[in-house]
Amino acid sequence: MIYPDNFEYKTGFDRIRELLREKCLSSMGLDNVDAMSFSGDFETISLQLALTYEFQNILQFEDSFPDRHYYKISDLLSKLRVEGTFPEPGEVFDLKRSLETVKSVLHFFRSREGVRYPALTEVCKPVKTYPYVIDAIDRIIDKKGIIKDSASPRLKEIRAELAGKNMQASKRLQAIFKQAQAEGLVDADTTVSMRNGRGVIPVSVYDKRKIKGLIHDRSASGKTVFIEPEEIVEINNDIVELEYEEKREIVKIMMALADDIRPYIDDLIEAGAFLGKIDFIRAKALLGVALNSIKPGLNTNPIMLWRKAVHPLLFISFGKTPGRRVEPLNIELDGNSRIALISGPNAGGKSVCLKTVGLLQYMLQCGMTIPVGEGTEAGIFKKILIDIGDEQSIENDLSTYSSHLLNMKAFLKNSDASTLVLIDEFGTGTEPMLGGAIAEAILGELNRKKAYGVITTHYANLKHFASITPGIVNGAMAFDNHLMQPLFQLSLGKPGSSFAFEIARKIGLPEDILAIASEKAGVENISYDKHLKDIARDKRYWETKRQNIRHHEKRLEELIAGYETELAGTQSLRKEIISGAKREAQKILDDSNRIIENTIRSIKESQAEKERTREERRRLEQFKTEMLTPSQPELPASGEQKIASLHQKARKIKLNRIPAAKPEQKAGMELPLKPGDAVRMTETMAAGEIVSIKGKTAEIETGYIRMRVPLDKIERISRRELRRNTAAPVFYSEPGTVISTRAINFSPEISIRGMRAQEALDIVRDLIDNAVVVRHRHLRILHGKGNGILRQLVREYLKASGVVKSFRDEHVEFGGAGITVVEMDV
Repeated sequence: MIYPDNFEYKTGFDRIRELLREKCLSSMGLDNVDAMSFSGDFETISLQLALTYEFQNILQFEDSFPDRHYYKISDLLSKLRVEGTFPEPGEVFDLKRSLETVKSVLHFFRSREGVRYPALTEVCKPVKTYPYVIDAIDRIIDKKGIIKDSASPRLKEIRAELAGKNMQASKRLQAIFKQAQAEGLVDADTTVSMRNGRGVIPVSVYDKRKIKGLIHDRSASGKTVFIEPEEIVEINNDIVELEYEEKREIVKIMMALADDIRPYIDDLIEAGAFLGKIDFIRAKALLGVALNSIKPGLNTNPIMLWRKAVHPLLFISFGKTPGRRVEPLNIELDGNSRIALISGPNAGGKSVCLKTVGLLQYMLQCGMTIPVGEGTEAGIFKKILIDIGDEQSIENDLSTYSSHLLNMKAFLKNSDASTLVLIDEFGTGTEPMLGGAIAEAILGELNRKKAYGVITTHYANLKHFASITPGIVNGAMAFDNHLMQPLFQLSLGKPGSSFAFEIARKIGLPEDILAIASEKAGVENISYDKHLKDIARDKRYWETKRQNIRHHEKRLEELIAGYETELAGTQSLRKEIISGAKREAQKILDDSNRIIENTIRSIKESQAEKERTREERRRLEQFKTEMLTPSQPELPASGEQKIASLHQKARKIKLNRIPAAKPEQKAGMELPLKPGDAVRMTETMAAGEIVSIKGKTAEIETGYIRMRVPLDKIERISRRELRRNTAAPVFYSEPGTVISTRAINFSPEISIRGMRAQEALDIVRDLIDNAVVVRHRHLRILHGKGNGILRQLVREYLKASGVVKSFRDEHVEFGGAGITVVEMDV
């Protein structure tokens, strides 16, 4: 039950209905919008909401949906039920296109069956399409809606004859026209015209008897007549007769088509109704998307737990004005607090709040999604009763207060536990004390009937009654005391002040008038209103504090979660780094063992002191112990930095090289070195032969490599020792690696273009390690330009390696920023 009859006008639903009409594609959709009505059945409302919300998802997430050719075909099909009736070609064309649209819609949903749109898919199940009907229409109608020549053999013959007659008439008319021009009967700039579907020649009225034929028309001035030459009259008569015969043949074709589709008329009418239903659902979904509407949780009980509800018409209106927004409302009505008694200043939003409740609940129970926030739960009411506005009537001898009392009488008669009552400015229209007493009695009776409601008032006795009566809760529309303006925010739990004196003072009413009014109102009333204002102010203050605390708590929780994630990642990274560092250290130790073995062998062969050998082994064991001892090192910024730090640590531990020269050889070293002498480089212990000497530098050939070495960095050795060292070339560098053929195969330039980051860093790391081994100072890394990501990663590694002296871009002519030139610190 909805009361009164103009409920939709009072709440603004008539405008919602008009918005839906604007979004329909067909007259069938319009019919469904007009037929939409309030329902109190839970299952019906649930289904309609599901259909609308699923279609909203289609509009938002699907690329397209069939939205063309929604024609109303029920009138045509109803006409064809009668034997002997036939459709017009245009009607058949609309029927064909509508059936094709039905087919496309069914394919859309059935191809997604059971995935995202279960309610809409279920609606499609009973709908039938008959390909036979579409094929039958295709045989006689082309893509432009014109009857095909092949629709029947006789039609094809008729149209062929028509084409021939028309061509014959046209040729003969043109011949007569040119002859008339030659004789001067027709002006040179004149052309053949058409009158009554026949070709005619415009001739001066003075020469009309010089051309035999029928006069079909006369010009407005009367100076020109339009003559159909006698010679083509018979041809045109034949054409007219053929055209009539064509129409008769088309009627036969249409009647045969009607006979073919007549057995399927009921199912075809259902298919047309299905299109109208889809059009209606689509219109509701379009409006829902425009309003940011959702499908709230439904409850079979009549409750109202709304979050961030907005008035849809205000939302649309404010959306057209930049900077304006609708203040959302939170309202809760349940078994404990069924009636909200809202008070507050005039123009503070009380009536808007009441209309929002009435309009959204009505929209919901008409099967429309509503603009509320997530977490909203809505119940179903069997009746909605509203008393808003002035219903006074001179004709019916009704005053404002009388009309309100008539509404209250209807409310008391029809209210029950499934009723939603909406009353604006409760008790006004008569003497305040008496009107307040009657209003209080009515409110008590509505509460006794366990009705639900939203009621606005200014009466203090009703506020007091609500505060002491179970089932009724006071509510207030917030007001800013400092700016003296409403905030349009509903707060349940405490009554609101009307702020009458403050608003009067802001408007500019004289202070002496306000002082007199205060005296007349009495201290108690003024104090009561002041206490309400203080309560409202304090509540807003603590509400702001609570919101700030919630914000800070949420922020703190986010920070804690972030720190815990980072800590877990750091611990995992720490384990990986330490594990990787130990593996690298073990590799360094293994290489060091090989170095010391070679050193010991060299010492023995050169008959060095055993004590020196033991000292060498002791130093190496000390290094090994230091590297393997568990510790808690500080984590470097990355795993690469950790590895680089181990390289540096290893390089700091120097193994003393033991010269193998005998005392007599040392004495021989006093002789000047010359080309052909066997020598050994004191830093790398590599042996070779002097090729030439220039100044203080000697060019030495060792294996397949020639290098320049300062004279103070080499020492003379015997030929026997040279042969022993060059037989199986082994060159020593600083602890960490052993090189042989690696030195020969070393390339100072690499290309890592197109590689993944980790793969590229592995290759760069190998290049740096090999460069340290063979003591090569200048390197080139080709990484390309691109977005610069690979270049940045390479340079971050080079910075952290500890063995790179500097790096820079290559010269522009040789590659620029696409190549990094590296100078090693070796």
